[in-house]
Amino acid sequence: MGNGVWRCGAAIIALAVAMPAAAQQLPTAQTASGTVEGSVSPDGKVRVFAGIPYAKPPVGALRWQPPQAEAAWTGVRKATSFGNRCVQGGGFDDMVFRDPQQSEDCLYLNVWTSAASARAKLPVMVWIYGGGFQGGGSSEPRQDGAALAHKGVIVVSMNYRLGVFGFFSHPELIQESPHHASGNYGLLDQAAALAWVRKNIAAFGGDPNNVTIFGESAGSISVSAQMASPVSKGLFNRAIGESGGIAEWQTRMKPATETGKTGEAFAQAAGASNLAALRAMSTDQIIQATKAKKGLQFWPNVDGYFFPEDPMAIYAAGKQAHVPLLAGWNADEHRSYQYFQNLEPTQENYLKKLDEDFGADAPAVRKLFPGDTPEQIETSAHDLASALFITYSTWKWIELQGKTGGAPVYRYRFDQPIPQEPGKRPRGTHHASDITFVFGNLSARNLPWNADHQAMSDIMTSYWSNFAKKGDPNGPGLPVWPRYSPKAGYKVMHLQVRPGVKPQAKPAADRAQYELLDQLAQKRRD
Repeated sequence: MGNGVWRCGAAIIALAVAMPAAAQQLPTAQTASGTVEGSVSPDGKVRVFAGIPYAKPPVGALRWQPPQAEAAWTGVRKATSFGNRCVQGGGFDDMVFRDPQQSEDCLYLNVWTSAASARAKLPVMVWIYGGGFQGGGSSEPRQDGAALAHKGVIVVSMNYRLGVFGFFSHPELIQESPHHASGNYGLLDQAAALAWVRKNIAAFGGDPNNVTIFGESAGSISVSAQMASPVSKGLFNRAIGESGGIAEWQTRMKPATETGKTGEAFAQAAGASNLAALRAMSTDQIIQATKAKKGLQFWPNVDGYFFPEDPMAIYAAGKQAHVPLLAGWNADEHRSYQYFQNLEPTQENYLKKLDEDFGADAPAVRKLFPGDTPEQIETSAHDLASALFITYSTWKWIELQGKTGGAPVYRYRFDQPIPQEPGKRPRGTHHASDITFVFGNLSARNLPWNADHQAMSDIMTSYWSNFAKKGDPNGPGLPVWPRYSPKAGYKVMHLQVRPGVKPQAKPAADRAQYELLDQLAQKRRD
């Protein structure tokens, strides 16, 4: 069968149908900035466009500036390899990259499309990776979009600035900004990628009016941030959050005036008396300066532009995006030994930790997180470690959206333990272990997967893609997933497959615990 070419206005996609990959004509698409040429997946069913620029390289005078529109090009630009990942000061042992290097020139995105024509108008899923806003990249094999694209969606992923390059603020940056804002450049990068999707995704067979943003950890926090920001208004229609929300435990997000002082002190310690001197420093000099300031991390702030006010206040007032939300977390985000910080898990040490973390409120916490037996200590320490790490913030986001978001909310808990890695401590359903399941990429990790794991992955890709298509995860052949609401009894979908067990919805068993933590967090924030 020959090649097919479909036209939709100025948009062109050349799609190979049934020829061996080596003999296929490479697919092309016409973006607003020029033509890109991609590649085809080994099975011939997915067209892959990698390393497409969505903004100018944020280097030189554009360092610590909002992303600028990408420059147009003539001819055909190759989009067959991933663009550089953004500079990151440290690494994460579970991250593997397929891009050339880390660089400040990193604002590239990728598209996986199974559209049969440019008129297909498939739903679009835009992925935001995690890494604590300090690391990560879109080239990781576990986040490859080809398998998920087989579910009738288009998958897009982007790189965004990290650490000091993505979240640095300084008084001079506030002065030079037309919005009197400083920081949040990484979040602005994400918004620019979403704007690129709205402008260009039709050329790849996507529907610009049916876009779902989804992410894990810092990517999930980013999803909740994009929902709160007026900058991203109208750029997406649904949201999925995996382990992370914008609500911070016990503290409020700092304003740019405060983070600017931290940035100014950092600049002085780095030997830069002003912003011009900072921009004149090399990438490596900036990274080395951050490493010299142990414990310093750059994080989103209330800049007055991306966040006009504290994002929790935005949610409380119902000013966020009123879109359907699917969100939850993993059963073992943190384990009990992480709460004890390598102390023996004794009752004495448990009570000591409660006093350290909660002070006068420790007795109230102990009532709902008891520690009278070794089993109770294990369970309570596990739950508290996870809550203080990331599950409380996710729960709070879900609750706020449910109260003021004006759209359906679906909550889950991922309960599928992954196989134990040789020579490592069992980690159960640990933080980020859901990513390979959501993308259908179990083979990205060399572990002894079985049929139950594969079945769980297929169910999750179906739930996630169904939600992207219609704002509801339910579909033929899938266990019913009810909305999370008081009327429905606050049902949580537990995602696990093993002999005699399949995904099922249960009333939230942790509501009293999170309500107590929320009361304590609110008291500390006030």
